[in-house]
Amino acid sequence: MPAPVVSRVPRLSLLKPSAVNSILAEVRALQAEGRKLVSLMRGEPDFATPPHIVDAAIQALRDGRTSYPDNRGELKLRAAVAAKLQREQNLSYDPATEILITDGATLGLSAALMALVGEGDAVLLPDPVYDAYQSPIRLAGATISRIESRVANDRFEITMDALESAWTPAARVILLNTPWNPVGTVLSRHEIGQIAEFAMRRNLIILSDEIYEKIVYDDAAHLSPAVLSPEVRSQTVIVNSFSKTYAMTGWRLGYAAGPAPVIQSMFLVLQQSSRGPATFVQDAGIAALEGPQQCVAEMRQVYAARRQQVVSALQGVSGVRALPPEGGFFSFVDVASLGSSDDVRQRLLQQHGVVVAHGAAYGEKGEGYLRVSFATGGANLTEGLEKLRAGLAAK
Repeated sequence: MPAPVVSRVPRLSLLKPSAVNSILAEVRALQAEGRKLVSLMRGEPDFATPPHIVDAAIQALRDGRTSYPDNRGELKLRAAVAAKLQREQNLSYDPATEILITDGATLGLSAALMALVGEGDAVLLPDPVYDAYQSPIRLAGATISRIESRVANDRFEITMDALESAWTPAARVILLNTPWNPVGTVLSRHEIGQIAEFAMRRNLIILSDEIYEKIVYDDAAHLSPAVLSPEVRSQTVIVNSFSKTYAMTGWRLGYAAGPAPVIQSMFLVLQQSSRGPATFVQDAGIAALEGPQQCVAEMRQVYAARRQQVVSALQGVSGVRALPPEGGFFSFVDVASLGSSDDVRQRLLQQHGVVVAHGAAYGEKGEGYLRVSFATGGANLTEGLEKLRAGLAAK
């Protein structure tokens, strides 16, 4: 028998499966044994894509829109993205040179990192934060310098001292996510301003992941760093997608906006691995941006009710505190008094049949927390919260 093929590419040793994929492997193994599990883990909306968006894709298919797309993205979609940024944040971008259409935000972030950093560079990354940022940073040859967050008034925050402590002469990029996965903080104008001032002083590019921009609650409001000043705009790259806002996770459609030289570099990277989203998918994206937005408001109202459902369900459980998220559809739940976050997660999975993510998967500052998703509601959320409360109360 021939020996199995084993990769000898050294950089692959730097990569790790995402937390979600690792947990899903455990879940599937248990399900194969016949276990019934309820998941409060994934960040995938349970809403159907709004009908007018679906109809636009169907019509595009009927119109024969199945050829190769413009590799930068169809110009009409780039123009719709530029109009959206102008309309909503008073940001002006040239559709021809400053907008790039991508296969979801994941590819946009990867292309940006490959274009912005290389061997010996460093990327400043909040801790905790979405864990799938780490591997593309390492694939680009850069290292990670963690910005330690702290909890104050039931929310995670980043201080100027933490920024300065994380800075290294090798730093080239600071990667932000607001609303912030997994902790639910929506960075305020003051907080964004402090981070931007630091980035300008340290000559850093701000890579701003804004995929949860529309899912905000109470008085929280999303703000892109690029709106602060022309100087900040010139050192900011925005990455966004249609997945969360329009319940289009499977459509794989996203975009980036930034200074023309950076977008051109990202385009050079992107074209090596992608010809871009299908033309009919891009036509659906145009319908999403230019069509009625009531669907977005309605989904946000449902998420707000689910958010309260999570917080209420865990009230009164000794040693447990659910931080009410300001944005996104995750609640970060403090369970530090019950043991390590992964131990608690495992007990909930094995003994109570409920799936959540452990905070330590998102960084050292996430230890002691669980990430609980309310992207899916209805009977799934109700049953999942019942099992979660019972499991946490049982200790």
